[in-house]
Amino acid sequence: MKPASNIVTLSSKYQVVIPSAIRERLDLKPGAQLTWIEFDGAAHLVPLKPVSAYRGMARALKDSDIPCEPDRL
Repeated sequence: MKPASNIVTLSSKYQVVIPSAIRERLDLKPGAQLTWIEFDGAAHLVPLKPVSAYRGMARALKDSDIPCEPDRL
């Protein structure tokens, strides 16, 4: 995925407009929910997806792909 670098301006009402290229690439529609994540001095805007969107994402993993740790007591 190609990183997007678009400059936006914060309005007097603290609003920003998501550039159309980013909206299209992320398939954002009106009413989409997003969350802000602040990390290491940067703010990341992340689209929220329903839980059903993650169904089957680990299907290709095999038990051998997951490292085992000895039991801890």
